[in-house]
Amino acid sequence: MGNRMLAFVSVLGLMMIPASGQTTTAAAKAKTAAAVKGTWTPPRTPDGQPDLQGVWTNNTVTPLQRPKELAGKEYYSEAELAEVQQRQRERLALDDQEGEPPANHSGVEGAAPETVHYDHAQFGLDWLQSRIAWNRRTSLIVGPEGTIPPLTPEARKRRAEKAAKEKGHEFDGPENRPLEARCLARANVGPPLLPVRYNSNLQIAQGPGYVAIETEEIHDVRIIPLDGRPHLPKNIRQWMGNSVGHWEGNTLVIDTTNFTDLTPFAGAQNLHVIERLTRADEDTILYQFTVEDPGMWTKPWSGEIPIKKMEGRLYEYACNEANYGLENTLRGARVADAEAAAGKTAK
Repeated sequence: MGNRMLAFVSVLGLMMIPASGQTTTAAAKAKTAAAVKGTWTPPRTPDGQPDLQGVWTNNTVTPLQRPKELAGKEYYSEAELAEVQQRQRERLALDDQEGEPPANHSGVEGAAPETVHYDHAQFGLDWLQSRIAWNRRTSLIVGPEGTIPPLTPEARKRRAEKAAKEKGHEFDGPENRPLEARCLARANVGPPLLPVRYNSNLQIAQGPGYVAIETEEIHDVRIIPLDGRPHLPKNIRQWMGNSVGHWEGNTLVIDTTNFTDLTPFAGAQNLHVIERLTRADEDTILYQFTVEDPGMWTKPWSGEIPIKKMEGRLYEYACNEANYGLENTLRGARVADAEAAAGKTAK
């Protein structure tokens, strides 16, 4: 089974259409204008599917949840967006000179205190060193609140019990560390597909009856059948869930269930995600999603983000092959254990 899946991925790779660069021709601008008016016609694959293929980015500075100071404000004005863009340019300039500055009071820009030692600009990993999917939204989550709904009482209790059980054992061994620290799974792969700080890119390939979506970070591929098959039995759980898809006009609709309770939202036991990908113009896919789990949140929540065409290709994200962070974290914990034991002995 594993060999057949690898062979299928290889065939899809051969079928992938190379990504073209962003074009600024009058024809492309006319297509974009037509898309806004709803008259743009997407290209088709040889078997007649709307063509979503290529390399794309959902790189953005828009936060998932709306900052408190912007409560009730779903969109920036054009002038306000220009101010956000200018602040980001100034932040990048400072990053180039001094390394990444700490986060501001809202946490939207800059880095958390424990990560300011990273000089992302030096390694080409700053947001603004890649293409940005700019938009006027103040959060990726849509609606008046723009935030993830509250947890249910059951979910709060479940999380508290898990945290209490794990307390004091966070560094016992690799199995006690999060999946992301172990390079096994990343929440941004989802679904839903969410932006990450860098390498926020993805590639879409299509073959007869299938769509494949690969994320650069952490190099996972979802292969989505379009043949009307049902979901896997409920007792079969997978980190990225079980996805099935179908077309509604020019929109690819992906329905995913059968997640574990580890990722992408720890503690969600019956997660259900609906994704909608619509080719809006030559340069843009509109990505929309809805997340629900009645045992986790008090109501479903939805978001959207434009995904932009990018030049070049995806590169290998070799996380586990040189995962010094995990090794050093556990080594540091053993040193701390030894020092604590020595201290007790001295007393």
